Amino acid sequence: MKRKPSKEPSAKRPATQLASIRAERAAERRGAIIEAAMEEFITRGFAATRLDDIAKRAGVAKGTIYLHFKDKESMFEELIRTAIVPLVVRLGSAPARPDASVRDMIEAFAKTFIEQVATTRRGDIVRLIVAEGPRFPAVADFYYREVVSRGLAGMRALIELGIARGEIHHKELARFPQILVAPALIAVIWQSLFSKHAPLDALEMFRVHLDLIFGERRTT
Repeated sequence: MKRKPSKEPSAKRPATQLASIRAERAAERRGAIIEAAMEEFITRGFAATRLDDIAKRAGVAKGTIYLHFKDKESMFEELIRTAIVPLVVRLGSAPARPDASVRDMIEAFAKTFIEQVATTRRGDIVRLIVAEGPRFPAVADFYYREVVSRGLAGMRALIELGIARGEIHHKELARFPQILVAPALIAVIWQSLFSKHAPLDALEMFRVHLDLIFGERRTT
């Protein structure tokens, strides 16, 4: 009499596959909601955006949103966390290059920021926070903790390195790293408000700004 093969392995495999498929679909829905939220926030502004609008754009039921996010604020925080925080962390955690000057490292930071934030949808998110942050302090506080404080810490570390190397002579600059990154914020705001009237070469502006801090580069 032949022994019937156990069905236990084959029973487990579909269950595992089913769980994996469900997880993938949930991740896809969550991603679609975040993408739709970005479009709605940028188009309508944070205050005017409704969850119904986000659900319609994402192609999901409004109730599905609550499976992933408790409210509009948590959705916007997730948008910041996924679209901007990884870039700031990557820039802030980049090790100091012994073969490069501090100015070179700051200029590389500025180039990356301008290319990946100032002239992209990330810049639209920053502009939205600048415009509506005062009305929604919890969102502004989250952005400060997750983005601004990390960016300033990275800039302060570079300034202190520049002072230690003798590249930066104004030691008080370490107290105000905001001065160093000011052109980056100007570039973000200018891009949305005035670029059609007077296009701005943000990177060249940043280089002039660094000339004021480090002194003009000598040409040979």
